[in-house]
Amino acid sequence: MIALLGVLAIWGGMAAPPPSAPIPREPKPLAARIEATDRGLEDAVDRWRASAVPRPPLDVTLYALYEQRISIVLTARRALANAVFRRLPPRYARPARSEVLAKRELARLSSPRPRSAFKTGRAEPAETLRRHYLEAQRRFHVGWYVLAAVNYIESAFNKLRNASTAGAQGPMQFIPSTWRAYGLGGDVHDPHDAILGAANYLHANGAPRNYRRALFRYNPSWLYVDAVLRYARRIRADPRAFYVLYSRQVFVRTPHGLVRLTGPR
Repeated sequence: MIALLGVLAIWGGMAAPPPSAPIPREPKPLAARIEATDRGLEDAVDRWRASAVPRPPLDVTLYALYEQRISIVLTARRALANAVFRRLPPRYARPARSEVLAKRELARLSSPRPRSAFKTGRAEPAETLRRHYLEAQRRFHVGWYVLAAVNYIESAFNKLRNASTAGAQGPMQFIPSTWRAYGLGGDVHDPHDAILGAANYLHANGAPRNYRRALFRYNPSWLYVDAVLRYARRIRADPRAFYVLYSRQVFVRTPHGLVRLTGPR
């Protein structure tokens, strides 16, 4: 709590923003805030990676949450988003635009559920997950960045623990019949086993030669395929991107709107 109060005290100087920091609703100040937030987040992620600390430090968590909240606003407000993107330098505009498009695509695939339907838990450390992805890449030749993108979209790296409405389970969201065929005898709820099973399934369906076809077999929606590939390209292009996505919080759609289930208050 003391550490969080210290962060709050210097928010005006663009230190890590508090959990409910206001988001500008005009294009020019919002574009400036995105640039400042992204620069702060990049520096915080670099410090975290250099420290060998397994979990995101508080400043990374707060910057990532604020960036995530901004992307939610831009996803809902198209005119504002377009005006903001025109004001951003390309290095900030490209990932912001890609993020918003992915969110819009995924929103069309989900239906609101009661808050009581959702369960959360702690993700494995980021470096542990990255080792799982790289092991799966070596074994099945599926890009680690694609596996990370699927893991993020399906369960927020296993922070979201409930089964889907179709009965899919685990951090990579397998239905039981598919898991029996491709799960290699592992535990569908174990992140290591689930990641290897996902790589096995994607490889069997055309990856890495044809990621679009393989991902369509994983989830038969071109909206889903496009969203996964947007995140995968971001992770592949930016060494920090995986750690940023890992540091985000779980937001879910309920009949009363978006609800944040995890993170500092």
